[in-house]
Formats: sequence, C-alpha cells, structure tokens
Amino acid sequence: MPVLTRLIPSPVVVDIRPGALDDLASVLADQRISQSGRLAVAISGGSGARLRERLSPSLPGAEWFEVDGGAIDDAVRLADAVKGGRYDAVVGLGGGKIIDCAKFAAARVGLPMVAVATNLSHDGICSPVSILDNDAGRGSYGVPTPIALLVDLAVIREAPIRFVRSGIGDAVSNISAVADWELAHRVNGEKVDGLSAAMARQAGEAVLRHPGGCGDDAFLTVLAEGLVLSGIAMSIAGHTRPSSGACHEISHALDLLYPGRAASHGEQVGLGAAFATHLRGDHEGSRLMAGALRRHGLPVVAQEIGFGDDEFVRAVEYAPRTRPGRYTILEHLELPPARIKEAYAEYVASVGG
Repeated sequence: MPVLTRLIPSPVVVDIRPGALDDLASVLADQRISQSGRLAVAISGGSGARLRERLSPSLPGAEWFEVDGGAIDDAVRLADAVKGGRYDAVVGLGGGKIIDCAKFAAARVGLPMVAVATNLSHDGICSPVSILDNDAGRGSYGVPTPIALLVDLAVIREAPIRFVRSGIGDAVSNISAVADWELAHRVNGEKVDGLSAAMARQAGEAVLRHPGGCGDDAFLTVLAEGLVLSGIAMSIAGHTRPSSGACHEISHALDLLYPGRAASHGEQVGLGAAFATHLRGDHEGSRLMAGALRRHGLPVVAQEIGFGDDEFVRAVEYAPRTRPGRYTILEHLELPPARIKEAYAEYVASVGG
C-alpha cells in the first residue's frame, strides 16, 4: 500500500511567549538558521530603533537597515542594500509593513526570512504574501513563508491596543472567508482544501470564543497562534482564499473609495465579516461575531468607523470589483443598492448598532 503524504510550508520555529525577543540569537543558532550571527535586520524608525538598542549587544554580527515605509520601492531598496552582504537571513523586526518589506526583500535576494512581530495587527506575520503599496494603490506579492517567527508577548502589550484589536478582526474574519470559499465550491465547483479551511476556520473560532481580553497573555497567545495558523493555511492553499472573502472585498472597497478615511484593516474586515455572515442568512452567527468584536472594542456598524450608511452601501456594491474572479456571498446575491441598504438596516437592528 503506498504511503501518501504532503509537505506543508511552515516555519521551523514558532516562539510565542513573554521574553521571546531576548532569546532571538540563541533560537536562530540552535535551529541552525544563523550560527554565525550574520543577519540583516530591517526595522522602522520608531519602535524598531528602540528595540535595536536592546538587541544590539546580543546580535554583534547583525547589520541594521531602517525601512521608511511599506511601499514596493522600500522593499526593493532593502533588497538592494542586503544583496551581496553574505548574510544568513533577513530579520523583519516590527509591525506589518516592516515584516512585509523584509519578506519581499528576502525572497528577492534568496535568503530565509525571520519574522519578529512587535504587534498582532493582521495575519501577515506568517503568510506567504507581502502587501505593499504601489503606483496602482496596493498589491499582493507572493513570497516564501518565514522560516521562523517570534512573538514576545511583553512587547505586544507595549504596543497600542488598536493593533491587537485589528488582529482580532482579521482572525475572526476567517470564519466568513471560509464560508465564502465553501459557497464557491457548492455553486461553482471551486476546489476547497479541507486542511487549509479547517486551520483557518479554527483559528478564527478560537479567537471568537476565547473569554480573555486584549491584555491577557492567554488571549494574546491564542490570537498570535490564530494569526500564525491563518498564514500557514494560505501557504497550504497556495492563495489567500482561507482568509479573504466578502469581508476583505468590503474592506478593499472602503480603502479605494474613501482613501485617507479608512479604519484599520482588522476593524474593516471584522465589520465586513459580521455583515457578510448576516447576508448569508446566519443571523445567530452574525450576532455572535458582532458581540465578540464589540466586547474587544471593535466596531460593528459603519458609523463607528466614520462612514455613513449610504457610504457603506456604496462600498458593498463596489466590493466585488476589487477581486475579479473571486466568488463570495456578494457575487452570489448580486444585490442592487436598494436591497443592500435594506439588508444593512436589518443587520444594524439585529446586532444592536
């Protein structure tokens, strides 16, 4: 009988705990990622610069590169600076923009990438995608999954709480994204990877149902693990389907239609997920999701992120155009603006907005 198996792209190291940052050098040496200590460390000018002072004594062989922003040009400049430096790995030390730039730069020069997250704002900390600004707005670039991921919960607690809240919204939105994926399978025969879907959905469910709060290590651990599992789920599937459905289409539409006014990614996709769940007819699930988001301080109606009802309706109508070819509840229903407005009013009444 043949033995069937599959190889899953995933980090060699996932270290989530208070104090993980102080052990960065030893973890990389123990795992043979960088025994020489020759690392190219990408940081921001804010929290990254402060952490450089803390880490420099334990990383004497590292060279530090300050990244100005989260654009494709920033990532290319980082790659050019790192190229030819004979480094063992590229380390992205910071938030989502720094990690995405470091992932792209490492892929460009053919080096493994180590993600050291200083906040938990979204699932990009372990995903095979870099989200970078470009001349057309924002693009998604395929990259290898980080070879190692470290999350120091003490550092996470020092970051503004809005970053944790954003991560909660991104994790919970998986539940809606997977439901859209399964809808596409039923209607169009789109292939669903069962392992990928299970990982993404359970990551969202674990965050949704955990009784802890944003300041609890137990909850932050579950949130960090959920974001890691989301990233691995995308690696397994080979695309973003496990974590991106109507919820993300609505968020992209808000970004495009109202530039400069958009809320955080996690806030928008969390709201989008709760509304999409309502559109799917799962009103109990929508209320459960909205209740969890509200408990953690996230918005559940458009007015709470500064948009009027008509503006939100316009975004929902426009949303399918942001991801041509992706089939979600929005493409399935094809609601005209008047019906979207009615459905949104029903949703607001249902969740107590």
